[in-house]
Amino acid sequence: MNATPLPSLVGRQRECTVLDDLLTAVRSGRSSVCVIRGEAGIGKSVLLAYAGAHASGTTTARAQGIEADMELAYASLHQLCGPFLGDVDGLPAPQRDALRVAFGIATGDPPDRFLVGLAVLTLLTRASETRPVVVLVDDAQWLDQVSLQTLEFVARRLLAEAVAMVFTVRDPEGAAALVGLPVLRLEGLDRRPAGALLDAVVEGRLDPRVRDRLVAETQGNPLALLELSRGRTATDLAYGGDPGDQRSVSTRVENDYASRLDALPEHTRTLLLLAAAEPVGDSDLLVRAAAILGVAPDPAPAAAAGLIELAEPIRFRHPLVRSVVYREATPDQRRAAHRALAESTDPVLEPDRRAWHAAQAADAPEEGVAGALEAAADRARQRGGVVAEATLLERAVDLTPDPGRRGRRALSAAEAYLSAAAPGRATGLATIADLCPLSALDRARLARLRAQVLFALNRSNEAAPLLLAAAAQFADEQSPLARETYLEAISATVFAGRVHGPHGARAAAVAAQTSGAPPSSSEASDLLLDGLATILADGRPQGIPVMHRALAALLDEEPVSRDAMVRWLLQAPVAQEAYSHQLWDFRAWSVLSARAVRLSREIGALGALPFALMFAAGVDFHRGDVAKAAQRIEEGFAISAATGHAPLTYASLVLTAWQGDEAATLPILEQARRSATEHGEVSLLGVSGYVKGVLYNGLGRFDLALAGAREGIDHDGFNFTGWALSEHIEAAVRCGETQVAAESLHRLTRRTDDAGTDWARGVRARCAALLDHEAADELFREALVRLDHEGIAIHVARTHLLYGEWLRSADQRDAARDQLRRAHEMFDRMRLTGFAERARLELAATGERTRVRDAAATGLTSQEEQIAVLAASGLTNPEIGAELFLSPHTVDWHLRKVYAKLRINSRRELPTALETAHPA
Repeated sequence: MNATPLPSLVGRQRECTVLDDLLTAVRSGRSSVCVIRGEAGIGKSVLLAYAGAHASGTTTARAQGIEADMELAYASLHQLCGPFLGDVDGLPAPQRDALRVAFGIATGDPPDRFLVGLAVLTLLTRASETRPVVVLVDDAQWLDQVSLQTLEFVARRLLAEAVAMVFTVRDPEGAAALVGLPVLRLEGLDRRPAGALLDAVVEGRLDPRVRDRLVAETQGNPLALLELSRGRTATDLAYGGDPGDQRSVSTRVENDYASRLDALPEHTRTLLLLAAAEPVGDSDLLVRAAAILGVAPDPAPAAAAGLIELAEPIRFRHPLVRSVVYREATPDQRRAAHRALAESTDPVLEPDRRAWHAAQAADAPEEGVAGALEAAADRARQRGGVVAEATLLERAVDLTPDPGRRGRRALSAAEAYLSAAAPGRATGLATIADLCPLSALDRARLARLRAQVLFALNRSNEAAPLLLAAAAQFADEQSPLARETYLEAISATVFAGRVHGPHGARAAAVAAQTSGAPPSSSEASDLLLDGLATILADGRPQGIPVMHRALAALLDEEPVSRDAMVRWLLQAPVAQEAYSHQLWDFRAWSVLSARAVRLSREIGALGALPFALMFAAGVDFHRGDVAKAAQRIEEGFAISAATGHAPLTYASLVLTAWQGDEAATLPILEQARRSATEHGEVSLLGVSGYVKGVLYNGLGRFDLALAGAREGIDHDGFNFTGWALSEHIEAAVRCGETQVAAESLHRLTRRTDDAGTDWARGVRARCAALLDHEAADELFREALVRLDHEGIAIHVARTHLLYGEWLRSADQRDAARDQLRRAHEMFDRMRLTGFAERARLELAATGERTRVRDAAATGLTSQEEQIAVLAASGLTNPEIGAELFLSPHTVDWHLRKVYAKLRINSRRELPTALETAHPA
């Protein structure tokens, strides 16, 4: 553990005021978050200590990030939650179980990370009901990744709780950590306070010119000023300094610490090394390890040198001290320290830490240690720590003497890194595996991994042939992985946008059919492959029945092991493409997308999560929840950017097009065109055609809609063709191209009749109504019934609009007004302004005046609307909190604002208020 003494905080009055205000807020029941950022030695830890020292009347919880610590999933979070674990049994069962598994208290399936975050939020919230809670996290950039992500999740959801969180982050190392949270940035002290600090600690009168020089050289860094002047007189500083020293501040301070370390007795340096190598701060463990090395646990000389504070356990004076102690030791000394710590660590209670210390102690490959690391990696995987699994396996690779085992472990580590969205690390380990003797089966795994990395980085059309080659290798070995890989190959061809050609979807389908591959471990996966291959190779009439059987199996299959979840997530994208674009099955799309998001989060599969979020956003959007769809899209973009994966623009394109936002849509379309050209992601051309059709149909510019939708149907890819046909029909009718519209209707009918769902038949009926004036009324009514039964709000609104336009053209103004009014209200509520304006203009043509929506008229934010709707449906505050990953206190706080804005007094009034509140 590290600690910093609390001198007078010269020159930090502003910063202290910020922290004072934060503590005042939390004592009055308001949450606060602050991230203190700055370079090493700038005073972050001192300010954190200031906050802790002034947090009287609160419960304080602390966590410390340590660079040399291992990547044990949830280790730092476990440390922080220690004061609250007595209340863990009172958590809702799903949260309780998730937290127990995460902390290794119980065994079970990998915990949902969002459930773990919600459990921590609930623990802190409940503790704050009796006493405000202050969470202090030092050096957050060195926390294990999953703990950092969980604490960030909690920090972003604090609102109405008496909980404050203060983090320190060292820049530039932590530039990517906790981005977007409130920041208190520290710079060097100004000349006057920096000089005052020097005057306070230097013996004798300091020459002003020397003082100014020291301030300039240290750039006002307070730790540098204190440490470099420690024990020196004014005369020493005037004549003994080195004005030409241009090293960085942190380097100069570290060298000062190193010189003090060198002056200590050897047994004291050894004791400090044990403390630096053991980040938990277990005093008993430190004593046992010191005894093994024959060292007396006497830290007094180190305290006299200003490197530590005498406390239980030993506390380093600054994080840089710990780093210096560990760095200055020789490799043999570090290994001896870790060996003693490994021998002192309980193999039953702390097997993972024991394995890690043993690995750090090894100076040559040793199978026993490598095997223990592999077992620790497996336990990390079961807790949902994908990064920890990969890190432990990577170290096991270094310690494996047998080349064959080394290659297999390198391959497993590469697969884990890919799952953790670290394709660069995966590539490096794949290279190691490639240099080792591998079986034919492992060679196929390696080929598949390289293709997956290529697809993850840019969805290149080069991935599909590589996957097909790997699938053929698996088939030759009669491996059950063959069919899974053929399914991945078809998925890659779908994104490549190619149906025909030697590397197109049809070729992949034929290869799968003729491979002779044995069944995989999943009946649902096999049926899905059979259905897709039949549709692509033999035609829709033969393939659709198999796809329906596959759906039944997919819905019944709930993967329980992590490996099964990974396999399921690999097949999820192509399954959802099939059910949304080929079978028009909205229920299947909804169920599969929700499961994909849940599983991705449960096992921390950041590579799969952006795909899952994109498909889930599509479902939310079709249901009419545009705000939630936008949130999912934004989260998917953020994850892709953070992990280096190619962004998924499909859902964003569809959303902006339906919103009628030409200025936002066209740049994304141009980016999609460039991506299709540069990387071969030709499916973007198909979606671009559909998007142009939607955009310009909504804006009433039907000639552009006709040309755009034509691009989509000419592309004739696996996805979006059917959707583009419906846009093409509407645009063609409006442009007077009835023969063109009839041809597209014929193509659409072949697709929708095969599918047989209400979604398919509803869209087909609506499009047919545009061409069949005698049956139009009946067809529009059929479309409304079918689409409303499916719950596809955007198409219900679209049908009301087209029906109303037809009624107006038939001079049935009263009936037209009714349909157009409904269309306008629905589009307006969903903020689809292009179509809303089209409906408004049509209403005006019937003689009815409407007002443009004022988004702030009710005053409800999108989150308040979500909470209000859920509350109106009968959910309790804890249930709403679980649904939206908020604390019940925050839900209650939002509801009080909702009541005030809607001018109601109770939950019972919500349904009526939401139904009758006029947006204007």
